[in-house]
Amino acid sequence: MEVAIVILNWNGRILLEKFLPSVVKYSKQATIYVADNASTDDSVAFVSENFPNIKIIQNATNGGYAKGYNEALKGLSEELFVLLNSDVEVTEGWLDPVISEFKKDPQLVAAQPKILDYKKKGFFEYAGAAGGYIDQFGYPYCRGRIFNTLERDEGQYNDIHKIFWATGACLFIRNTVFKEIGGFDQDLFTHQEEIDLCWRLQAKRGEIKYIGSSSIYHVGAATLKASNPRKTFFNFRNTLLILVKNVKGVNIWGILFTRLILDGIAGFQFLIQGKPAHTFAIIRAHFSFYTLLPKFIKKRRLVASNLKYFNIKSIVWKYFINKDRIFKKL
Repeated sequence: MEVAIVILNWNGRILLEKFLPSVVKYSKQATIYVADNASTDDSVAFVSENFPNIKIIQNATNGGYAKGYNEALKGLSEELFVLLNSDVEVTEGWLDPVISEFKKDPQLVAAQPKILDYKKKGFFEYAGAAGGYIDQFGYPYCRGRIFNTLERDEGQYNDIHKIFWATGACLFIRNTVFKEIGGFDQDLFTHQEEIDLCWRLQAKRGEIKYIGSSSIYHVGAATLKASNPRKTFFNFRNTLLILVKNVKGVNIWGILFTRLILDGIAGFQFLIQGKPAHTFAIIRAHFSFYTLLPKFIKKRRLVASNLKYFNIKSIVWKYFINKDRIFKKL
């Protein structure tokens, strides 16, 4: 199976210098690409000079994660893509278990490895942990991570398990299916686009899996810090857009009304925590959502499905009211 590891870069010279060596060392069976999103630093020159075997894909503009990868993957012919963040340290043998599962299971269209925290290596990392899910209202959570509670890795998720979404920090996906469904939704720009992608993949009868025998270490928020209100904006807006696009039936409007209430509570919490910029980010997210709503209603007519997308009605209730902080207690 031909494999392409594609690392999207934007002004990430420092990250590439730190993390590319592990990718090169432990990925001999793959072709490595750096897809540059019109960087203004010396990222491309650094890679060309120090890693001559790595291929450069030069995007004309910075279209964010979604457009950046859509453009970068157009001309690649490898059977399996690995979309890898630039702030990831990979481990010896990380590719083999995942490639093996793709070879065994023709229904498998996308997968992720175990995502551990680069800074606290005994713990799962926020962006993906041991595989992702969402509740009825679109709030994402993971095995090993619910909101800001991160579990210690004690081997409890050393399995192969069907999940709802695989993280964009390290996303394995078949070339053919990625292109068949049109890749990422570029209107999302960044954040949550992998959830939308995985939703559409499963609506086409594909399966998404977590492969616990493969592991990587992810810094997380290296390009956009969690404290940045811009991240809050994209997370809240894109969740609403994804729900409108993918949930079939009139029940979507009741879900959105509930989200309006829950997002208002979140905004108030940010305010009393002394983080007014995040409160205004949520407000801006909703106004941006209303602006894009007509466009996403049109998309909804083409892709909305009856796919059962949640197992838990409200992860907010489970976490904050029931105090269920560990995935296995849900």
